[in-house]
Amino acid sequence: MNSMKFLLQILISLIAIEHLGFLWLEMFAWETKGKKIFRNTLAADMFNPTKGLAANQGLYNGFLSAGLIWTLFISDNIWKINISIFFLYCVMVAGVYGAFTITKKIFFVQALPAIIALILILVL
Repeated sequence: MNSMKFLLQILISLIAIEHLGFLWLEMFAWETKGKKIFRNTLAADMFNPTKGLAANQGLYNGFLSAGLIWTLFISDNIWKINISIFFLYCVMVAGVYGAFTITKKIFFVQALPAIIALILILVL
């Protein structure tokens, strides 16, 4: 495996781990750690009433993570690329949407890594 492909696999792994972190935060730590992370975007009294919504988001982030992890084990290169592109686009769209609707920081945390990975796929 050449160094660019290895770098891509590392980046996809990091994005998958990041989304596992989102899953944990939104499903299991929404009312504790979530309050600290989103203190500027959501009033403190809104975390309990929105915990079901946050858990649902966490579940979706878990699906994104699972899809990205799956790509690390696909041996057929065409399938690997196509499935990687699909899940990276999903991450990118979620990050862009979050940047427009919640905070611009989401673009840099979520969408930008996916965009970089997609560019790496295109140049390989």
